Amino acid sequence: MYSQCLEPLETTYLFHDFHSPKLRSADFDYKPSVMLIGQYSTGKTTFLQHIVGKDYPGMRIGPEPTTDKFIVIMNGKEDSIVPGNALVVDANMPYAPLSKFGNKFLNRFQASVTSTPVLENLTLIDTPGILSGEKQLIDRGYDFIQVVQWFAERVDRVILLFDAHKLDVSDEFKRTIEVLNMYEDKLKIVLNKADRVSPQQLMRVYGALMWSLGKIVNTPEVVRVYTGSFWKQPLQHTANRHLFELEHQDLFKDLQSLPKQNSIRKLNDFIRRSRLAKVHAYIISELKSEMPRLFGREVAKQRLIDELDTVYRRIQSRYGVSAGDFPDINQMRRKLKDYDFTKFKVLDSSLIDALDDMLNKKIPPLMSMLPNESLQLNTEDVSGGVFDLMENNPFQSGATEGVNEGKYDGSETWIVAKHMAEYEKSFQRISGGKEKVSGAAVRDELMKSHLPNTELALIWRLADVDNDGYFDIEQWALANHLLKIRLAGHELPHTLPHHLLPPASKNVSDHS
Repeated sequence: MYSQCLEPLETTYLFHDFHSPKLRSADFDYKPSVMLIGQYSTGKTTFLQHIVGKDYPGMRIGPEPTTDKFIVIMNGKEDSIVPGNALVVDANMPYAPLSKFGNKFLNRFQASVTSTPVLENLTLIDTPGILSGEKQLIDRGYDFIQVVQWFAERVDRVILLFDAHKLDVSDEFKRTIEVLNMYEDKLKIVLNKADRVSPQQLMRVYGALMWSLGKIVNTPEVVRVYTGSFWKQPLQHTANRHLFELEHQDLFKDLQSLPKQNSIRKLNDFIRRSRLAKVHAYIISELKSEMPRLFGREVAKQRLIDELDTVYRRIQSRYGVSAGDFPDINQMRRKLKDYDFTKFKVLDSSLIDALDDMLNKKIPPLMSMLPNESLQLNTEDVSGGVFDLMENNPFQSGATEGVNEGKYDGSETWIVAKHMAEYEKSFQRISGGKEKVSGAAVRDELMKSHLPNTELALIWRLADVDNDGYFDIEQWALANHLLKIRLAGHELPHTLPHHLLPPASKNVSDHS
């Protein structure tokens, strides 16, 4: 589809010069990837070490700018470092377009190869610390913002890291965030090292961060900020430990599921690129049509650049294009200055029709195929490293709460039996001395909790372990135990954990 429907349009209207290089086969085949961005000493490298679960080649940690390179951390049999010049000529890698940033960049670009299960389904990208203060005056020798944008367009997640002790947003950091605004669906914001401040100070730090982000991040909604300390060091202030654990779990569950979302994400990026290419074609052809044939070309060119916002509105009205599909107007003005408008092409309706046909007829069937493709490929979540430590251990978040209470006690006593006297009393009242009670009697009693019917139905399904439509005393006790858990604000599982099985049912299950 790309070579037949989209690439001809991109080539005709110089899309590759203005926005993004031509796509190669490697751009469609690479693994899900996550890029970390932040000012120096915000904990980017330790964050990555925390994910991988080990040191990786080329890793350096310190209070001053230690990561001065873009480092792609990928899986391999033996630990090694691959220089940037070798990466961009490897046909199996998607990094060939980065050669346009020159040797200064390529000398600051490398792959760190190491063997770990995490990297079998995920690629991680470390970036140089964003400069602040007088360091901003240092010339990197390449366009840092443009490199960040190149990676942001292709990765699945961009994690923007802030330090609880370092909330100042430098000019370079601000420009970086502004570029990332167009990829807001990939952006995750992390307030790191949050245990280094007291709970009262953390509230102030969080408020200050939200205020700063509100002026830069272009979204009407409140930005989600993951707060915690993403490293192996002991917590200094433990009052918010539970909060940190929940935030840690939410963030890493999102990263863990990236392989299953990879195909959808690539298709989404492809559609976004197609819409941008279409609008770009309208812009270029409109500028071409406004140019005089003989005299006053330079004057007309400058006038069109100055009045580009008017050109945008005219295109929006004529073709029914959404304002959100247009490229950034300031970037477009800067790039247009270097071109001869008379060499632009007029609008070729056949190219637009081919693109519309692709978007309207060829893409929708692909969308319906993606969920089945994920099942057929048996795509696995990311495993290894920190991801193997997120569940099935007594240190996971909520390991001793809600339905998990009693799971790691090591006791043979059924956790529900703690309040059995209370449950027996209510069971005798509604059963009238019978061994089992009907669903109708259970319904009237459980409805007194005021929980929604869907929640009560889940409790019924979990507690009716023999599926006979009646409750004995153990099942009644289990239903009340689950009811208390839900009323305390904890979620209920869709499958009853083994440690909550009533003793009679557990004996049958174990025997089977």
